[in-house]
Amino acid sequence: MKSNVGTIDRGIRIALGILLILLAALEVIGPWGYAGLLLVLTGAFRFCPAYPLLGITTCSAPAPGDKR
Repeated sequence: MKSNVGTIDRGIRIALGILLILLAALEVIGPWGYAGLLLVLTGAFRFCPAYPLLGITTCSAPAPGDKR
């Protein structure tokens, strides 16, 4: 699995994901906020399954151990 989520993209995904999960847990927004878990996971694993389908990558250089 090739990394396709860059550093800035990764930080935004994780921060927004945590915010959505927190808002859902506090019942500020509906349970759909738990979808933030997907953002946290894609940021943590540096891979977004939608990016290859769209031909997108936000990585500027291969991550260590990444086979490109």
